[in-house]
Amino acid sequence: MKHEFRIKVYPGDTDSYGVVWHGAYIKWLEAGRIEALEQIGIKFLEMDAMGILMPVVELEIKYKHFCRPYDDLSIESSIEQFNTTDIVFYQEIKNIKTGRIVLTAKAKGVTTSREGKLFKVIPDYLREKYKAAVNLTV
Repeated sequence: MKHEFRIKVYPGDTDSYGVVWHGAYIKWLEAGRIEALEQIGIKFLEMDAMGILMPVVELEIKYKHFCRPYDDLSIESSIEQFNTTDIVFYQEIKNIKTGRIVLTAKAKGVTTSREGKLFKVIPDYLREKYKAAVNLTV
């Protein structure tokens, strides 16, 4: 399973040096993960109604190149691994015009209750959809 999400850089995404502020990438990575999960049938409104939250507990980012206003970017997201307790996404942001990889990232998510209690096992709702998505690429 690989999902592509495209965005355009706007001046508000940049810092005083005229390049994309490092925190803007985190927002785009999250949007890419949410879009990828929705592609495989995981709806965040449904999860919320079930009292399931999916916080990111680890985020590793390797910045490789800067971006400027009006660059068109592609955020590619895929499930790298999942087990009974967590899921790891691999993501790349690329400059569409140059093909240059701007950054790579790994994000590890877990599931908790609304009160913050960690689920020892990912709920069936999520686990079955993860399995189906991974099996589509095998």
